[in-house]
Amino acid sequence: MSCLVKSKYIGTITWLGRVNAPEDNIRSEALTTADATFDGIIGESHSSATRPSCVRVTMLYPKGTEIRNTRQLSILSAEENAEIGASMGLKHLDPSWLGASIVIAGLPDFTHIPPGSRLQTTKGTTLTADLENEPCNWPAKEIETEFPGHGKAFKSIAKGRRGITAWVERPGPLSLGDTVHLFIPTQRTWQPK
Repeated sequence: MSCLVKSKYIGTITWLGRVNAPEDNIRSEALTTADATFDGIIGESHSSATRPSCVRVTMLYPKGTEIRNTRQLSILSAEENAEIGASMGLKHLDPSWLGASIVIAGLPDFTHIPPGSRLQTTKGTTLTADLENEPCNWPAKEIETEFPGHGKAFKSIAKGRRGITAWVERPGPLSLGDTVHLFIPTQRTWQPK
């Protein structure tokens, strides 16, 4: 029996990017193609098999502890990104300002797909959803640079629509226009008694 089921939802990669210098800013460089390896997108500053723990997991580990890297990618929804931009009063919210790796159109309620879901291209490249990507101040700084007076609103407006973090389960190519199939776990929702 399979632990995943192919959903009826199919998306399209509409944007690809790579963060080069996160110590300076979170901006992504736009790409038309990318190679995804077991460490993530080649050349991406978040790529590696392990990473130092950050503030998001200090309840588990002291900051800086070496842990498995399940945050290799930041994947956004084209629709949710447009909603965030409109709510902020912006005509366009550039994914590069948000440090995006991939933007996918066509998958509803994307930020809330179950952890462990798989996103598989028709070429077989497969990405595993980790968790919702909580909004932070780094994108707000980039938005503020482009549209003074608007950046501060990002964190609260993006809540629940910031996309997910993910890691590469099966390496392969990624390209603009690639079709992406969503596979979701068959496991029922946790219901402690």
